Amino acid sequence: MLSELQAKLDYVNAYRENRLMAAQYVLENQHLFGELVTICFSPEDKNNHKACWILEFVSYEELIWLQPHLDFLSSNLKVLKDESAIRPIAKVVQLLVKSHYKKNDDSILLSEENLQDCIEASFDWLINDVKVATKAYSIRTLYVLGNHYDWIHPELQMILNKDYGDHSAAYKAVAKEVLKKIEK
Repeated sequence: MLSELQAKLDYVNAYRENRLMAAQYVLENQHLFGELVTICFSPEDKNNHKACWILEFVSYEELIWLQPHLDFLSSNLKVLKDESAIRPIAKVVQLLVKSHYKKNDDSILLSEENLQDCIEASFDWLINDVKVATKAYSIRTLYVLGNHYDWIHPELQMILNKDYGDHSAAYKAVAKEVLKKIEK
């Protein structure tokens, strides 16, 4: 018997409106959130990538819901292999890292281990063969992290300069923007 969430995910497709409707359903049924996170990091689940799409949209509204799931999420970043799952999770990682360093009442609190997992995954996504959106999210995430870990900016700078000529205009635009910030 399919769970309530699995039944919903079966009908999700790539259309933005469709993904937004599914995210709205989760936002209205918070009890489904833990299962959503679990499905995101279950690559063997046929709805894995769809769950990741939904998690991204839910995170824009209720990022704080991830707080109790951070150890699970960060330690499982490396299990993702499908580009359709990695791209939205790279965006969620970017949101988490930005929130962590914002330091206000609704900031996400990442442990040192969570941060290390985010650094490792972001560098992996940056240097491996993934689509440009994932790389762009990773570049921006690493830039933020590099403001707090002094070894990251030099590594990021080296990778961006080395790979600059091999990528699309979109990659070059993000790389140029971040390199300019690093070099200030």
